[in-house]
Amino acid sequence: MSNTQSQKLMVEWHEINWRKLERSVYKLQKRIYQASVRGDVKAYRRLQKTLMKSWSARAISVRRVTQDNQGKKTAGVDGVKSLTPKQRLELTGNLNLGTKVSPTRRVWIPKPGTQEKRPLGIPTMKDRALQALVKLALEPEWEARFEPNSYGFRAGRSCHDAIEAIYKSIHCKSKFVLDADIAQCFDRIDQEALLIKLNTFPTIRRQVRAWLKAGVMDGKQLFPTSEGTPQGGVISPLLANIALHGMEERIKQFAETLDLKNSRGGQQGKRDKRASLSLIRYADDFVILHEDLTVVQRCKDIISEWLQGMGLELKPSKTRLAHTHIKYEQEQPGFDFLGFNIRQFPAGKHSSSKSTKGKILGFKTIITPSKYKQKVHYDQIASVIDAHKAAPQAALISHLNPIIRGWANYYATVVSKVAYSVIDYLTYQKLRAWAKRRHSKKNGEWVSKRYWQSIGGDNWVFATKKEDLTSLRLLKHADTPIVRHVKVKGESSPYDGNLVYWSTRMGNNPEMPNRISKLLKKQKGKCTHCGLFFRENDVLEVDHKIPKSQGGKDIYDNMQLLHRHCHDTKTALDGSLGIKSGCNSAEPKPTRKLEKVEDKWLVRYA
Repeated sequence: MSNTQSQKLMVEWHEINWRKLERSVYKLQKRIYQASVRGDVKAYRRLQKTLMKSWSARAISVRRVTQDNQGKKTAGVDGVKSLTPKQRLELTGNLNLGTKVSPTRRVWIPKPGTQEKRPLGIPTMKDRALQALVKLALEPEWEARFEPNSYGFRAGRSCHDAIEAIYKSIHCKSKFVLDADIAQCFDRIDQEALLIKLNTFPTIRRQVRAWLKAGVMDGKQLFPTSEGTPQGGVISPLLANIALHGMEERIKQFAETLDLKNSRGGQQGKRDKRASLSLIRYADDFVILHEDLTVVQRCKDIISEWLQGMGLELKPSKTRLAHTHIKYEQEQPGFDFLGFNIRQFPAGKHSSSKSTKGKILGFKTIITPSKYKQKVHYDQIASVIDAHKAAPQAALISHLNPIIRGWANYYATVVSKVAYSVIDYLTYQKLRAWAKRRHSKKNGEWVSKRYWQSIGGDNWVFATKKEDLTSLRLLKHADTPIVRHVKVKGESSPYDGNLVYWSTRMGNNPEMPNRISKLLKKQKGKCTHCGLFFRENDVLEVDHKIPKSQGGKDIYDNMQLLHRHCHDTKTALDGSLGIKSGCNSAEPKPTRKLEKVEDKWLVRYA
């Protein structure tokens, strides 16, 4: 193919009116959500078929897996990856349900904090795009039906929402807790039970069944998949949530049968009984909370029986009964959940929590980073320092800062200052040993002046020398401000049409980088290129309005927040990559610094 034809196809892809396509697809998704809320099965199934047949939805699905997604350069069993604009257009035209499904490619990745490895199944690019298309249609339907205290793998809901839900459940009353984990949840889900629960029309059911039964290629050997959902597929998290949907409602039904008296000696109403028993779930981890031990023990039996219907069971080694305030059967008070330790400590008159009626309770609910996660984090810092014994100080700082920033931001919504200070002190001791080893013949004062600087009143900042134009300083955990997280409203969903609320929540997310949060607020939650509100699944990038390669400064006035695909289009046309006519191809190309902060956000500097 000639260069002219190739450039024409590239222009066709980049000149698609994505704003129009996004609005069209979101409008259909909102109608599917509304129909599901009111229980109009006929309406939302008709709308789902319309959505999947539309060219807009197919193009967006292809763009998400080939342009936006972090795994766009990861191949499936067919070896296809990094599609060109021409290939994206061809794939959009060929994206139809009912096509043959390829096996997934098995990749083993390390499990954080352990020596174990977790299997991922990587589908082919075409299957990924098809899964993204089916997800566009199914997710709004199920978002309208999912339970309010289900937080894992859902747009707009996070670990911090789950922790805040636990806090709201126990801060006025001490309770027994069943801290449970489902054994090999994703590998053992009963596929037929899942398909029955999915209860969708035949075309999607056949397609989902084909993905579940596709098998995995580990090396050159094909293994059948008779149970479970493949981890790594675009649609797999949604299918796992569908499989576990109903746990909370089953517990609430049991709560209605409890013998609970009110202050006047009569039976409490159903609403109060349901509120007294809480099940809070994040993916396959969940906790059950109630003030009566026998109720919690009965809930364990009920959940075990419920899980059997999906081919699942509780993992004994990770399931424990405890109390939030007192010792129970040699178990220490409190429990760990999602890396946080939740516990109620005895408190005096002035520091104690109070009930809703102002009564002093005698304890205070404190949530901190768990001891285990603190150790894992410090071990990671220590291993990076050990791995950079001969590296320059700047290289060591650049490797440590993302680790420190990410961990500190994750725990910035709870009582973390003591933990931050302890880890900062241990890090200082490790760095001190690192510096002395490099200069064993120098005294301690010389070493301190060589590697530690006085910055902003702090005399012990591990930083490169001030005269160095590329001066770098090591972040300190304790410098991270503690800001309480606001839990998501009840059953709110990104498909309910309240885009202002959701874009505002994105900016307030504790794991959102500070620079992106500021730009989100400045732009009022909208992309300056396409004018659409940013949504939870979007990949956001920071762009320089005047590229740095053309003299633009690295200041907020010269920055804007764009979708990744909008950033690609803008960069291709602004001359920063030497594409624009009149741009000298011999000019130095701008460097792009990529910083991964979770899977959803990526900061890129043009």
